Amino acid sequence: MMASAKYLSVFAPATQQQRKENFDKYWEFSQQHGGELFEDDKDLAKKRDRLKHFQDNPVKLRQPLADPEAFYRNYVDMQDDPKSLDRMTLMLTGIYKFARHEWVGIKGAWDAVPDMAHSHTVEDKISRVHLAEEFCHVRLFDEMLRTCGLDKVEWVPLGPIKEKIYEQFPKLPGFLMDTPAFVTELMGVTFYCHLYHLFDEVLADEPEVRDRLKELLDEITIDEVAHVGQRRNFVGPIGIKVSKWLVKPFYTMFFNDIPEVGQLFDVEQMIKDGVAFDFNELPEYMIERSWIPSYCKA
Repeated sequence: MMASAKYLSVFAPATQQQRKENFDKYWEFSQQHGGELFEDDKDLAKKRDRLKHFQDNPVKLRQPLADPEAFYRNYVDMQDDPKSLDRMTLMLTGIYKFARHEWVGIKGAWDAVPDMAHSHTVEDKISRVHLAEEFCHVRLFDEMLRTCGLDKVEWVPLGPIKEKIYEQFPKLPGFLMDTPAFVTELMGVTFYCHLYHLFDEVLADEPEVRDRLKELLDEITIDEVAHVGQRRNFVGPIGIKVSKWLVKPFYTMFFNDIPEVGQLFDVEQMIKDGVAFDFNELPEYMIERSWIPSYCKA
């Protein structure tokens, strides 16, 4: 690691006392970061305002999608050979599939965790706001697709077996759930960082849409970086060693389920980035709006 690095590995050790103190710090951060929680709407005041800003100031592709039907035919389940699809279509169907997994997971968790009125610990309160943020992310992903002219997208459940797995996962005791939950948050940030760079390649001739998709993705990534720190906080010394080992099998299994990812990205590099993640490669404007545990600061 360079001497000038500001941050340590996300797998850096932390004492139980440090983790307790960081839960309190994260709770303070999350209250000002998202604003008021609208529980019935699964929404947050500041996130709602930000989405409205994007909706009130729309941008559109200069050159509409050549074949939107290719997207609609493949966005839920891949019907065509992925190699036959152009990179723009692959990118958009891949974004949907990734976001759909997030959406299914948070639907199950929302019903499994206490609502704010029945959240008696800081951890429970954090979890409720965290899930509301994730619902906001699905709306931002939907806005990405609309920006590209795709306004007939439906958010459909996964198959019954996967739905059941996602429903049961949040009900597991912490010692089973916390480590994989941390790795999945890390996987999200890894995916978003690679997607950000893909926008430059795929949307080189569409600068307005490229910049808008980056803005929308930044809103999601800033939250997810904070979620990585927050979920890290749940994981003790043994769990953090296990979680580092889990990066490769988890990334491999999840991305194998989305055929677009293998066409668009270098999955081996994504795995390496996950194992090496230490916040130092993130842009400063993102760090300023996000949250990093104190024990990950050099």
